[in-house]
Amino acid sequence: MYVPQQFAEPRVQELHRIVRDNSLGMLVTNTATGLEANHLPFLLDEQPGTGGVLIAHVARANPIWRDIRDDDAVLVVFRGVDGYISPNWYPGKQETHRRVPTWNYEVVHAHGTIHVRDDEKFVRGVVGRLTRQHEADQAQPWKMSDAPSDFIAEELRHIVGIEIRITRLEGKRKLNQHYQLQDREGAIRGLEAHGNHGLAQAIKDTLTQKS
Repeated sequence: MYVPQQFAEPRVQELHRIVRDNSLGMLVTNTATGLEANHLPFLLDEQPGTGGVLIAHVARANPIWRDIRDDDAVLVVFRGVDGYISPNWYPGKQETHRRVPTWNYEVVHAHGTIHVRDDEKFVRGVVGRLTRQHEADQAQPWKMSDAPSDFIAEELRHIVGIEIRITRLEGKRKLNQHYQLQDREGAIRGLEAHGNHGLAQAIKDTLTQKS
């Protein structure tokens, strides 16, 4: 990934936050038939002294878990907030007209090695944790125990677990850091007016970060 210095995000905690907040990752693998991309919800296990571990599951009918070899190198891409930035939002545009459109975004590339975990205990744990995470904001969170045990057991037989041991994290946050303060504030106002409050807040956060 091309990462100009002003857009580089080296803080592991911030990279982990983006992964947790945007858990649908794009898993890229290199198979005998070429590059493959699968979109999966991931859980991040933060492990001291390492980049962490990503865990997920795929359908047993999905050939990806048979097409890879244990310990193959893979890439998982997580996209954070993003959006279009109009040059009309920059006060500087009115002064010189030397402004152009752009797209701001956050992204994390997790490089690692993949390992297939085709065992019921692991898969049950992944499903249980994913459920708890994504049901947490429901008034009455659904639990695996809400369904008949034989039904859950049958469903689990149709999926296979995967584990990705992260070896390197790359982060990029392209948030107008190279623009003057008045233009960055103009981008924030424009985004808020168009309802993109997440990206607006991300730019605000860069204004308060220590250099």
